[in-house]
Amino acid sequence: MTFGVVILAGGRATRFPGKLSADVDGVPMVVRVVHNLRAASHDVVCATSAEAAGALAALLDVPVVVDAEPARGPLGGLVAACNALHSETMFVAAGDAPYLDADFATSLAAGWRAGDEALVPTHVADDGELRNEPLAAVYDRVALLREGKAVLLSGRGSMQLVLARLRTRYVAVDEPPERFTNVNTPADYAAFRERIARERATPAPKHTP
Repeated sequence: MTFGVVILAGGRATRFPGKLSADVDGVPMVVRVVHNLRAASHDVVCATSAEAAGALAALLDVPVVVDAEPARGPLGGLVAACNALHSETMFVAAGDAPYLDADFATSLAAGWRAGDEALVPTHVADDGELRNEPLAAVYDRVALLREGKAVLLSGRGSMQLVLARLRTRYVAVDEPPERFTNVNTPADYAAFRERIARERATPAPKHTP
């Protein structure tokens, strides 16, 4: 199934200012996220705030759009991206989720069924709780635009409210714990850098003939 990709990069990042430009293997974090996902689609859009749009446009080689409703969370960015995207379905990712990649997006999208308006992965988190991931999910673009606008017009911006209005299907995925990691704080960033260092230090498995 072909689909577009939306990267959400409009958060205020009050706990970790500048996190989207934080270095990850020599590139800003948001650049890594775009590179990780762009192999899944030629139709990629990044949504951000008006204040950050210029800086992000200088970093990225994909279209950058401004949130439809400032300071209303990811939903404002999604609505703006829906108007800029061409694909009928789209995978949505946060710009601070450096372990989401094209393989995961493609695998999730392959489970799309006729009649779906949202396909949301669920998983058991490190704390043992079952969580759903609306910002690592696949959506019908027209349906999300319709219901997202309705929620914004009501004065709210909750993704959970949008999911309740869509024909949403939740699917359990067996993924490593870090797949859905978001880098929200300096401590998260430090832990992420340590994880990368450990991965580099681990020898690749040898292939036997």
